[in-house]
This record gives sequence, C-alpha cells and structure tokens, in this order.
Amino acid sequence: MGRQRIDMQPAARDAALVLGQQIQLARRERNWTAEELATRAGITVNTLSRIEAGMPTSSIGNVFNAAVTAGVPLFGIDDPATLARIRRTGEERLALVPSRVRHRKVDNADYDF
Repeated sequence: MGRQRIDMQPAARDAALVLGQQIQLARRERNWTAEELATRAGITVNTLSRIEAGMPTSSIGNVFNAAVTAGVPLFGIDDPATLARIRRTGEERLALVPSRVRHRKVDNADYDF
C-alpha cells in the first residue's frame, strides 16, 4: 500500500512549504549534506527530502526534529525555555476549559418562526 494522498488547505500547504524551505536553508547555511542532517535528526534522507519539499506525508515529529536539529525556530521562538513556558501556559489554559464539547438538543417547537 502506497502513501495516502493528503489534501491540504492552501494556508497549510504554504506553511509546509515555508517550513521545508527554512529547514533546507538552515541545512545549507551549516554546510550540511542532506545525509548529515537526516542522520542527526534520526530520519532517512528520503524523509528529509519530502520534508524539505513541503510534502504532507511526514509525521509532525519528524518534521519538528529536522527543524530543531537544523536550528530553525519553531513558531518564531529561538529559546527552548520560552517554548517550554508557552507549552505549560497552554496546558494550564486547556485545564480550565471543558474537555468535551456537547451540543444541547434544541426543540424547534419552542420557537415561533
């Protein structure tokens, strides 16, 4: 069975392409070959090639590992401690909202149209 085709929204497609370009640019600025970055990131050269091409078939973990290894800031944040603080803030905010979304049934007989 081959890879599943993933239809991406235009903004998501652009984001994948931009991140792939940033990874490739960072790799080239460090004078690393694709094989060197792939080895450092723990992925195959083929996976790195797909990531750099902005293909949506790679796991987000592999994409983020390649980005971090190459030195690409994630979400515009260079400092790992800042990223960890933002993660903790998100966890705190998520703890304050309901874990499920439930829609109440509305009886149309209660409304005059």
